[in-house]
Amino acid sequence: MNTNLILQHVSRYIQLDKNEAELFISLLQQKTIPRKAFLLRQGDICKMESFIIRGCVRTYSIDENGVEHIVMFGVEDWWVGDLYSFLTQAPASYFIDALEETEVLQISKPHLDELYETVPKFERFFRILFQNAFIAQQNRINQNLALTAEQRYLEFIQKYPQIELRVPQKQIAAYLGITPVFLSMLRKKFASR
Repeated sequence: MNTNLILQHVSRYIQLDKNEAELFISLLQQKTIPRKAFLLRQGDICKMESFIIRGCVRTYSIDENGVEHIVMFGVEDWWVGDLYSFLTQAPASYFIDALEETEVLQISKPHLDELYETVPKFERFFRILFQNAFIAQQNRINQNLALTAEQRYLEFIQKYPQIELRVPQKQIAAYLGITPVFLSMLRKKFASR
């Protein structure tokens, strides 16, 4: 199991001794999700929080008209899951599927609770992660309400330049809340500048 990336990630927020790191790693499960396969389906219970070692996923919902609404993309060094479902064990609001073959390290709710008990500094680590996720969600809502489509696109390519190269234009358009045709027009406009 390749644990270097997740241990580097954790070390940005908390310092672990050898025993704490070994316990943490022992509570993780490695999983490979083939391209186009689901990590989570809407209505299922999110039993795992997943850290992406390699690959790319999208988190989205589908409305009653069959329109996809992409909430986020996730790539290497990111955590993904339906946090509400994971914490409350209620049905998930989102689908999460792999846009590329994706390798993740996962932790279950019981193992996370065990980690909190045994290594209390992980409460700080996950509190910081959850706070950052909340802030990102608030920023995304504010951008969708206050920015034009052009401004949202510029914000997206500045913040996530690596994702734009890995995700189909149709899905970027769904993330931005615009049509693929309009996104194509925006791209041409900025390419000509």
